[in-house]
Amino acid sequence: MTDNLAQIWVYLAREPLAALTVTLLAWLAAQRLHLACGRHPVANPVLIAVALLAIGLVVTGIDYRTYFQGAQFVHFLLGPATVALAIPLHRQWRMVRRSFPAIGLSVTVGGLVAAGIGVGFALALGASRAVTASLAPRSVTTPVAMGIAERLGGLPSLTAAVVILSGIMGAVFGPMVLDLCQVRDERARGLAMGTVAHGIGTARALSENPVAGAFSGLAMGLNALLTALLLPLLWHLVMGG
Repeated sequence: MTDNLAQIWVYLAREPLAALTVTLLAWLAAQRLHLACGRHPVANPVLIAVALLAIGLVVTGIDYRTYFQGAQFVHFLLGPATVALAIPLHRQWRMVRRSFPAIGLSVTVGGLVAAGIGVGFALALGASRAVTASLAPRSVTTPVAMGIAERLGGLPSLTAAVVILSGIMGAVFGPMVLDLCQVRDERARGLAMGTVAHGIGTARALSENPVAGAFSGLAMGLNALLTALLLPLLWHLVMGG
């Protein structure tokens, strides 16, 4: 632990912090805009922050790799942030334990349907095998999805972009779709958001209700695990090779 903290300090002291500062400022601006819009789902702070950073890189002509070298500390924090999702899950553990059979069934079916939609959409458009494989794990959190895509012969970079886009779309439109379908149970709402929109959807669920956030975090983890185990088997069974 001490060595890790020392390495982080060396990084912060040595690397230019302009990119890290700009990233944090973009996020703060996105949060303020989100609040100014009355927390409207379309004004998703992740979408706004990504758009601001993308515009900034295009206008300034800065290469993404150069930007990432300064902002990678934020990327490092994704690990601890994901682990921290266990806190709301622990607080709702009694409710989770009672609902576990339904949770397992819903996440398994939801994950397979999400993968099937991605594959079906690609095949319907006549996409190549590599592109199809890249879309298959689109509802899984980015690091896991990239690993699965590479194993299936897909393009990890394309998978990363599709996964982030899927998460943003799920966070923006997921609650509205659930409202239209009259899904009121916070457990069900959380499971749906975590299954189809991974971490970004979980962040949205946490902002709405702690129960929904806990179930969304659980669904995100289970979906990643089940997809990593089942999708390669189903891919080789259905697609061959």
